[in-house]
Amino acid sequence: MLIAAAQFPSRRHDIAANAARMAALLARAADLGVSLVVFAELALTQYDLDAVAADPGLALTPDDTRLAPVRQACRAHGVGAVVNLPAREPGAPAGRPGITSFVFGPDGALLTRYTKRHLFGREGALFAPGRTEGRFRLGGIHFSLATCYDNSFPELAERAAADGCRVYLASSFHSSAQSLTKYPERARDNGLHVLLANGVGTGSGASGPGCGLSGAWLPDGRRVASAGPGAGGPEEGELVLTDVRDAVVLMADPAVAAVPVRECGEPLVDVREAAPGLLAPEAGKLTADGAAAYLRSGVLERLLTAERALPDGLRLRLAEGYRPPALQRHYFEEYADTLREAHPDWAAERVHSAASRYVSPPEIAPHSAGGAADLILTSADGTPVDMGTRLNASPEESDGACYTAAPGISAAARRARRTLGAALTAAGLVNYPTEWWHWSYGDRYWALETGADAALYGPKEPA
Repeated sequence: MLIAAAQFPSRRHDIAANAARMAALLARAADLGVSLVVFAELALTQYDLDAVAADPGLALTPDDTRLAPVRQACRAHGVGAVVNLPAREPGAPAGRPGITSFVFGPDGALLTRYTKRHLFGREGALFAPGRTEGRFRLGGIHFSLATCYDNSFPELAERAAADGCRVYLASSFHSSAQSLTKYPERARDNGLHVLLANGVGTGSGASGPGCGLSGAWLPDGRRVASAGPGAGGPEEGELVLTDVRDAVVLMADPAVAAVPVRECGEPLVDVREAAPGLLAPEAGKLTADGAAAYLRSGVLERLLTAERALPDGLRLRLAEGYRPPALQRHYFEEYADTLREAHPDWAAERVHSAASRYVSPPEIAPHSAGGAADLILTSADGTPVDMGTRLNASPEESDGACYTAAPGISAAARRARRTLGAALTAAGLVNYPTEWWHWSYGDRYWALETGADAALYGPKEPA
């Protein structure tokens, strides 16, 4: 997954102009294959404390119509956004706003909000501090949020890492490059990817002009990308990109196995009989028992909902559904043997983790629970749509292009993946981010990604 920090000179008090600039940057980022864009502190209004204090109308809520261009750009381009702004804080003393990040998902809906906990200088007299942690999941990655002076407190990043976050996102307005030295420390000390979106242009209060230099650091503290300094930057803004695909939670992660299962008892149904209008696995690719054409009834209902949401002229084809546990075990060990042969120096744990990018460990496999569906898009007559790789392409074969949010695939394939993802996500399924075709509902990975208390489906033996 590519993520980006957006750096641009906000116009003071001009929410409409700044929201339009954000929408344009989201479109640019999507064209580059970016899945999430982070904006600087108070980028929607510019970092102008006096203006915010004097005009309560500058404080927004997530559904404010002035944010419509941003939400619409997220939906249109399938990209998420972290937008920092003055926000109305329910229950805050004297109606003070918070310095808040709204996180909008690729569908334009609010994923979470985070309000700056540690206020600096005059901010303390004008804003209400936040009380909660900033956490959200997107594309199989657990993100944490912080705002400017928050980053001076190492315990925020420490708590984020302890909570299982792997990427740390900072919206800031620093006036000195010296203030940026803390970011490689947060990365290195906690094993986190760190992405900073820093402001440029004039500031107010104790802050001078924003120094820019938005950047990205790897978990070992190395800086891998940087924008220019604040002065003289392009009016249309800059994007700083970093690849965080190694932060994806894999099926082999202990957090997946730790999810309890409360089996709901839904039956496996043959989609060829229960939903004859859905394109089922091709007969020549089915085993004698036809297992791949079966799904839990709740999964099938959601696939039919997703297909109805597709644009005219597109259909879903189920390539594979249920997979008996014995067959799952065979597939996993077969791929693990391939990796052992290619990498004889790898420890057993590394082989197991790497194999889980492509084949789920048998004990937690969504296919063996009847909760997973391997899917492709087709035209109305069943002709497959170009998705960027063949179905079941491995990371080695495709050079990583099998990852759902992989950069480097064609614009048409990227649009097709986003179309598929939008319909399936809206229907309640989640994607395994290393495989664009793998979607599931009710299994352990689904429960982890959605925050459900337990999985609905456990492994199921054939009848």
